Amino acid sequence: MKRRRIIFVLAAVLIAAPALAQQQVGTATAVNPLSESTPPGGATAPLTVGARIIHKERIHTTSSGTAQLAFLDKSTLSIAPNTNIVINEFVYDPNSGKGHMLASLTQGALRFVGGALSHAGEASIVTPAAAVGIRGGTFMIVIDRTGVHVFDLFGIGTVHNAGGTMILSRAGYEVTILSWTTPPGQPVRVTVAEIDRLLALLTSKPGQNGGVPGLHTVTIGECGLLGTQSTNCPNTTWLPTDTGFNDAGQIITQGTQFGTGTTVQGTTARPGR
Repeated sequence: MKRRRIIFVLAAVLIAAPALAQQQVGTATAVNPLSESTPPGGATAPLTVGARIIHKERIHTTSSGTAQLAFLDKSTLSIAPNTNIVINEFVYDPNSGKGHMLASLTQGALRFVGGALSHAGEASIVTPAAAVGIRGGTFMIVIDRTGVHVFDLFGIGTVHNAGGTMILSRAGYEVTILSWTTPPGQPVRVTVAEIDRLLALLTSKPGQNGGVPGLHTVTIGECGLLGTQSTNCPNTTWLPTDTGFNDAGQIITQGTQFGTGTTVQGTTARPGR
């Protein structure tokens, strides 16, 4: 009898494992071609708006592709061209607000806007040079020939590798990490030119519509049917400032509202505050 019970429990575990792997953890809310996804054990296929994102799914964008993913805890990932990312783990209980998120970025760039798990300190992104824990904030991570760059747009980030740990807590600053065994560099202020470059990475190009038929994008801030205001357009006013960073924060807020239909507070902090 005991042996039968053990066999039954093992069978239940084996049945539940594939179900967990196929559990939806998020949705693609904006996609410019060509962006692709590869589910665990499945074939690579073009990513489209509304597509389910599941555990262990790999997202890949080409030189013209960008994507935004919205997760169950209201966090979002905006993915730049020529980027590879895997959603390793995402566990979230909406009743308790507990869980954790882990993603791996091996190439390219992304912007993470934290949701409930981030506010609990349970959101992490691993790169070849460091693991970045994000708490209640908005961060951008870029991999290029000079290393891994972690940009604090708002909130607190813990940058950790075999060489040491760096706490990044000043909006408008960045840390560069050369390798997994090299200590993270000291935070330095981000220039306006660098902010502009980062924003360009995640902005739809002329003629792209984010995968939403009828949308027409020509310049930053334009949205709607051939320039006409649309119901799914961000409604936050974009007010130019002399800092450059407030511009960036407002555009980030607009992009997040567009993708998730929610309002994100506190993403317009000035550098050094």
